[in-house]
Amino acid sequence: MPRVWHEGGMDEESFAAFADQLSRYVRERLIPAEPEVLAADRVPEAILEEMRSLGLFAITVPQAFGGAGMNVSQYIETIRLLSHAAPAFRSAISISVGMVCSAVKNAGTEAQKSHWLPRIAAGMITSFALTEPGSGSDSAGLQTRALRTSHGWRLSGTKRYITNAPMAELALVMARTHPERLPGNAHVSAFLVPMDRPGITVGQPDRKMGQGGSQIADIILDDVLVGEEALLGGQEGIGFRAAMQSLDNGRLSVAAAATGYARRILSTATRYATEREAFGEKIANFQLIQAMLADSETEIYAAECMLADACRLADSGKRITIEAAATKIFASEMCGRVADRCVQIHGGAGYLAEYAAERFFRDARLYRIYEGTTQILQLVIARAMLKALATEA
Repeated sequence: MPRVWHEGGMDEESFAAFADQLSRYVRERLIPAEPEVLAADRVPEAILEEMRSLGLFAITVPQAFGGAGMNVSQYIETIRLLSHAAPAFRSAISISVGMVCSAVKNAGTEAQKSHWLPRIAAGMITSFALTEPGSGSDSAGLQTRALRTSHGWRLSGTKRYITNAPMAELALVMARTHPERLPGNAHVSAFLVPMDRPGITVGQPDRKMGQGGSQIADIILDDVLVGEEALLGGQEGIGFRAAMQSLDNGRLSVAAAATGYARRILSTATRYATEREAFGEKIANFQLIQAMLADSETEIYAAECMLADACRLADSGKRITIEAAATKIFASEMCGRVADRCVQIHGGAGYLAEYAAERFFRDARLYRIYEGTTQILQLVIARAMLKALATEA
């Protein structure tokens, strides 16, 4: 795959070539490999190496640190195309190219950027350790503690549902550096923690409803000692802000994943409708089947338009908290509806594991939960609207 980068991303012609080759790779390599991924519940190392060689881990890393420096539109389009295949393939790269890379780029010291960004570009798998047993949506209420010592910091606590934890080499860990809640959530700091540190234990991968091959597990930190260089940005209190800033792009990534997967689901449903016969003719000729296909196409197109607009605004430098949340809500809910229609079009066959429709239905459910549940994002949008109104007044 050609890798012709320049500052600000790939030029239009080179990105088109990149996207074309990525689409072929997804179609010819990743989709046929899905049974292997599901059986092993992990992406094979051979495929991870291929993804590294294709530059997929480097797409958001600045060129100065060995990456592509793609703009938001190119990054999100790459995720959308990759997400035609099983969600595990996106999960393998998404944390590194999304939240961790964003946090280091936006809030890291120059030393942290120089040390970690080239490693991410080369294919380092990372985890974003925010969620805890007692704090999911209320992420500012986390209980993991970081205590300053003469040698740096000691981290103690448990992180839950952490994507890529069993294979990650680096975790961006959110921890309290102050016992009380402070304005602006300044009681939360972020730490770049190598996963081979003494005191780190990774739990067994959790069994999940869907998204097989994408592993999540607990990360237990028991007096894990890290140096001062691990503190993101070299100062306390910026961890939560860095996490929230990276979540805007993270939510667009989930929206792109849901939209790309919905395209795959609709293609499968349409093909089945043209092959299955009932009452002496193809069910694709039945108007109520056509209505489900048309509704799905309409909603996918709307999600694609929302993605394009939000990315355009992000590339122009605008803060997109509302747009990213709205796009993630719509795309994730849409994907669930498309998956449900796919099962319905398959009829009884859609309930059998023999057909992909059953897997699509289970996979799609998670998009409405992570990177902010639909209900939390409704609050994010409403609060931002009310804050804007108060500012105008």
